[in-house]
Amino acid sequence: MSRYFKIKLQKFKNEESLLKKITNKYYKILVSTDKEGMISSEGLSAKIDILGISGKSDVVIIIGTENITADEIFNNSPMEIDIGLKTTIMFEQIYRAYRILHNQPYHK
Repeated sequence: MSRYFKIKLQKFKNEESLLKKITNKYYKILVSTDKEGMISSEGLSAKIDILGISGKSDVVIIIGTENITADEIFNNSPMEIDIGLKTTIMFEQIYRAYRILHNQPYHK
């Protein structure tokens, strides 16, 4: 993934410590279990492109809590999924989105 972007996975003990770390400079995307906000690989790719064009290069993706105000809410599966697997899926989807953006092949 380092070919396309810098990424860092951080775990927090509680929401307060997360909120101290993320400032207003971040565009906050919440990965929710809500049925609303389903996004496809192509939709995520388009969203990443729009964020890049708009100059919002600092994006934080929040998984594991639903109590934080976010700029956008995504759902990557209609099923209830363990947080570790949900994080893995999100990483894979971000990678796939960048492959789409660069017109490179990816597996469906």
